[in-house]
Amino acid sequence: MDEVLTFAFGPDGSGGRSAAAAARAADVAAPEGGFAWVHVNASGPVGQDWLAGAGFDTITLAALTASETRPRATVHGDTVLMNLRGVNLNPGAEPEDMVSLRLFISARLVVTVERRELNAVDDVIAGFARGAGPASPGDLVARIALRSADRAEPVVARLNERIDDLEETSDAEGFGARLRGELADIRRMAILMRRYMFPQRDALSSLEIEDVPWLDSHARARLREATERVTRLAEELDAIRDRAQVVHDMVMDLRSEAMNRQMLLLSVVSAIFLPLGFLTGLLGINVGGMPGAQNPWAFWIVVALLVALAGGLFWLFRKLGFLGAKLDK
Repeated sequence: MDEVLTFAFGPDGSGGRSAAAAARAADVAAPEGGFAWVHVNASGPVGQDWLAGAGFDTITLAALTASETRPRATVHGDTVLMNLRGVNLNPGAEPEDMVSLRLFISARLVVTVERRELNAVDDVIAGFARGAGPASPGDLVARIALRSADRAEPVVARLNERIDDLEETSDAEGFGARLRGELADIRRMAILMRRYMFPQRDALSSLEIEDVPWLDSHARARLREATERVTRLAEELDAIRDRAQVVHDMVMDLRSEAMNRQMLLLSVVSAIFLPLGFLTGLLGINVGGMPGAQNPWAFWIVVALLVALAGGLFWLFRKLGFLGAKLDK
């Protein structure tokens, strides 16, 4: 895609891509009663040079060229400075590494700046060929926000499916290292995406209620719909994060229970063999006067006594319930 794209739209949404943008933002041609849209890819020298020479004031230029952004909407004079985020669907990228889109919005001009490709913007541009374009700057912003929500919905749906699968496998024995790693990955993705979804909801809601003359009722309705969509996605991410925590806690409880059963068995075995070890150690001392030292049946008598003692201890622990849960498994 070109580093600087220019579009011009009439008040009825007619229009489309225009020639190269003027050197200064104030000189970009817009139809009578309509507006112009300049989309800049700031990752290349052409886009950076255009922004540097566009004639923006210091605050606007800093907002459009910031390396780190969070979703927001701020009124600056008779314009609005806005940041949005969309899922990163570029090849080899992680969806939760959300792409930032910086916007300058006025009655006659919209400038959007990206450093990495945002599929939602491509969807909006592709939509111009299938029907009428946006009728106002607010309508354009709402379209970008809605397409961004559309792109995020499949990612959130896949997270829901993955957590559903993990809930069906949430037993201590079947929940191996691979599944624990997948659970951690789901929690990480949900947390990172949620980090931007709620501020994006607030940014869209703030723009909707701002008293700017170029924001008509149709655009406000579209922005309200985009806000609802983003809110629903944020709430689903909250639910995914909570479900992942519940699965993690359940697995930890099952593992603790299994470990407790194993420790109980080891304790019982130790308790059984402790008196047996004491007796055999006592009888093994090398001093005179040991009873039965001259009796050929003494060894078997001792073995029989030890077996009887072990059997009695086993019966006692079984009767007390220390072995019942383990043996019934």
